[in-house]
Amino acid sequence: MNTSPALRVTDLMKDFGGLRAVDKISFQIEEGEFVGLIGPNGCGKTTTFNCISGMLEITSGTIEVLGRDATGMRPDQIQNLGLTRTFQHTWLWRDMTVIENLLVPPRHQLAPNPLLALLRPGSRYAEKNRLIDAYSVLDLLEVSHTAHNLASELSGGQSKLIDIGRALMSSPSFLLLDEPVAGVAGPLAERIFQNLRALTSDKGIGMLVIEHNMDFILRRDVDRIIVMDRGQILMEGTPEEITQSRDVVEAYLGNPGQT
Repeated sequence: MNTSPALRVTDLMKDFGGLRAVDKISFQIEEGEFVGLIGPNGCGKTTTFNCISGMLEITSGTIEVLGRDATGMRPDQIQNLGLTRTFQHTWLWRDMTVIENLLVPPRHQLAPNPLLALLRPGSRYAEKNRLIDAYSVLDLLEVSHTAHNLASELSGGQSKLIDIGRALMSSPSFLLLDEPVAGVAGPLAERIFQNLRALTSDKGIGMLVIEHNMDFILRRDVDRIIVMDRGQILMEGTPEEITQSRDVVEAYLGNPGQT
């Protein structure tokens, strides 16, 4: 039985020339835990995601994913460990339909070779199951009506939801979600967060969610919130603890005692 946390970040540091974007931060997230990552613009949230997912080479520190040392791994190697992420700005394949976008990410697919299909009769069965899974994901995200639209035809909010759908199609054990409901209407954003919460509870998927809107994330059913400011972790705690912190308020609004 694996007793390691789903994600462990230790003394992570990232420099860009003379600028230190992430300054020796450490935290861990357990399997099935739903954690928010908040902080003012430019505090290092997305850079942290890019380092964890292998998109950026880290300056120093270590990253463990599901008990494995992922420090220095490529993004595809980290994805094969079971960690998948979305981006603040979606990268859908615009000339493909929504359902085609969802059918690409599943791992361990055979190449679309007719000869392989003959040699591996089970591949047709697996393909059918992937299609069923794709429509189930669209139902979960309440965008099944877009299944046969080109990705280029989607609104900004719909694109964000399809990006979440692609991440779910890779059967992740851990998800990094970068502002997953930005541009999504309020009531739908609420339902999406409820569905994500259900995934952590029902399937044990750990999640770290960047959300710029502090008021929104504090009202969601997250287990903990990590607050970043100026590349460092300012505070970790429950939503109730975060709302009562003067340091957090000052990080977002400035020190009311300053002139």
